This record gives sequence, C-alpha cells and structure tokens, in this order.
Amino acid sequence: MDRRSFIASAGALGVAAAGARAVLTNTGSSARAIDAQPFSMHFAPHFGMFMHHAGDDPVAQLEFAAGEGFTAWEDNGMSGRPVADQERIARAMRDLGMTMGVFVLNPSTAWGASFSRNDAGDRRTFLDEAKAAVDVAGRVNAKWMTVVPGTREGRLDLGYQTAYAVDQLRAAAEILEPHGLVMVLEPLNPRNHPNMLLAEMAHAFEICRAVDSPSCKILCDLYHQQITEGNLIPNIDACWDEIGYFQMGDNPGRNEPTTGEINYANVFAHIKRKGFEGVLGMEHGNSHAGRDGERAVIDAYRSCDPA
Repeated sequence: MDRRSFIASAGALGVAAAGARAVLTNTGSSARAIDAQPFSMHFAPHFGMFMHHAGDDPVAQLEFAAGEGFTAWEDNGMSGRPVADQERIARAMRDLGMTMGVFVLNPSTAWGASFSRNDAGDRRTFLDEAKAAVDVAGRVNAKWMTVVPGTREGRLDLGYQTAYAVDQLRAAAEILEPHGLVMVLEPLNPRNHPNMLLAEMAHAFEICRAVDSPSCKILCDLYHQQITEGNLIPNIDACWDEIGYFQMGDNPGRNEPTTGEINYANVFAHIKRKGFEGVLGMEHGNSHAGRDGERAVIDAYRSCDPA
C-alpha cells in the first residue's frame, strides 16, 4: 500500500480496565455495554479498516473499533475534513474513551525538496501548515502530527540539506511547543519512496537531537524500517529517547501483523517492556477483503498483544 494513499493536548490514553465497560455512544443510543477486553497497547486503526462491519459512517466505525477493544485511532487526512466532521469525530472519541493519534501536518510540503534547499517560500508554506495544524489539533484533541521532510536536493551535500531541515523544523517547533504538540518525523523506505531526505532511523535521531525540542520526535514506522535497514529492536533501543510514535505494517505486503516476516509479538512485547504508553498506528491494509479480512486484522492484533 503506497504511503500517498494515506495522505489525502491528547486525551487520556485509553482505558486500562479489563473486562466489560460502559460507554455513551454519539448516535442517539443510550449507554451500551462493550464486552471486548481492551488491548494492552494503544493500537490505532483508521477509517475504512472496518467498514464492512460498521458501514461508512465514521462514528459507527469508531464505535465498532471501541467495541473490539481498540483505545486509539488515527486519521492521516484529518486536516482536510470539514470542521463539523472533525468536531463530531472528536466528540465520539471522547465519549468512547479513545485517544487521537497522528494526522499529517504537511500534506503540501511532504513530497518536494521543501526542507532541503533553504528556500524561504518553502519555509513559509511549512510554517503556515504548522499554524493550521495547531487549530486542527485543538478541535480533535490530538497531540502528535506526522511530518514527512520531503525529498533530497541533488545538487547539495547531505550535510547542508540536513542543516536546512533542522532550521526549518526548529522554527515549527517554536509554534507547536506552547500548545504541547509534537511533530513526529517519519523516515520512508527508499524502495517505495526513492530520494526522500529522511529514510534511516539514525538520520532521524540526528535531526531530532539537533532541533532539541520536545515538539520534534521520530515516528518509527516498522514497515518502512524493516525494508530500509531491519535490525528493528536495536534501532528502537538506540533511538528510544527521540521516538514519539510508532506505526505498523508487515513486510512484504504492508498488511496486518502475522502476514509477513516481522515478529510483531516480540517487537510489541519489547516496546511495552520499555514503558511505551503512546499510540501505535495501524497504517496498513487488510490482507483479505470483506468482513473476514477485517476479523483477521483484529485476530492478528489479539495474537500479538503482549497483555
């Protein structure tokens, strides 16, 4: 699944109680019992992942996911939704006790050399995106926002490009810090996305250390990193202090865990042992179509959940 297909103060992190719980839905019904035990980690589906069970309505999809034990959600395209839809989704998530994960901060500057060539116009555009993201985050109770730092500039040494990106990200961090918001930089693999400025975890670590702000961290997408460099657990450990968010997808195929080569049961257990309490976004497809495919996704996460 191509990364582009996903692009079009956080609340309390989920519900810790096991067993049955009651929530108030946002569709006019009274409080209903949810029987599924919450997952022990904040796995976050996205809209469309369970539409064969829940239908097209976003709130119905949230309610279905909560009923299956999911305590978080992410929506890369949230900033492009009408304000009324953003507010409706936020109300439903609050009523369901769900945490909002990432949306994409910079859809218009993610795919060109907009961080690496020291262009004043590129910087203004990105900083305008950061200011707009503050408003979106406030409406949907989000804390984390994905930033893809564009492509490389072929006529400049990488060191210069990195320094220019650091300057631009530091300016954005000054916008986000007063609001307690965090942009998470996502390295993308060079097989699916050649010539990106950011591909390796070590490079992301270097940039975050140079920006030196709590509002600039790493989004460790385990699908991309398996393709780019593998060595997942050692790289997680090496970058731990700068990782703010995780996303998943198995390789090959970019579908749910257990469909490829990554031992997600071990990876999730390692992340949990290290004390991670944030959101892990399910940025992948379903390996099978229809209701059976959706049930397979849920079962895969149950089998890998380090409860």
